[in-house]
Order: sequence, then C-alpha cells, then structure tokens
Amino acid sequence: MSDLEEKLLFQIKSLDLEIPVREVRFHETRKWRFDFFWSTAKVACEVEGGIWLSGGGRHNRASSFLKDAEKYNEAALMGIKVIRVCDKHIKDGLAIGWIERALHG
Repeated sequence: MSDLEEKLLFQIKSLDLEIPVREVRFHETRKWRFDFFWSTAKVACEVEGGIWLSGGGRHNRASSFLKDAEKYNEAALMGIKVIRVCDKHIKDGLAIGWIERALHG
C-alpha cells in the first residue's frame, strides 16, 4: 500500500466509515482492480499517484490513460461510482469528503 493510500485509509477509519476491500477485482473477464471498493454501495476509489513526476507517472502516459479510461467507463456501465483522487485531495480533505458523500448520499 502506498503512503497516500495509508493516509486515506487512516482518514476512513477516523470517520468510522465502513472499511473498504483493498485491491479488489471488479470485472468478470478483466484483471482490473480498485484501490478501495465498497461493494454494497458500489463505490470505488482510485488513488492516482505519480502525477507530479517529471515525464509523467503511469497514469499520465497516453497508453495508460487510454487503459484507465476503458476501466473507468466499464465500471460506470456496471453502476459503480469511481472517485479518483490524488495527493492534494487526500491532504486537504476533499477525498474523504467525496467518499463520505458517495457512501451516504
């Protein structure tokens, strides 16, 4: 688990939210995984790391961006809300706010 994921999990536990399943496969035929997944609410959270790396991290490369778009669109078609967050969102509390709203309406 990355440091960012650890921080977000700490925030989830601090608010006494349901603990998500980690690194769960959500698609029958693809090997896609979500960093965090709440199956009963059909909510997922992806922590997008490496966005500030020189030359771009994995999520900033064209081929990876296309793969991520496919993954997120398939999740949407399955009725899963995907919350995408980066370091700034975790540090300033936006991420946990979005997750809480997604889980509780």
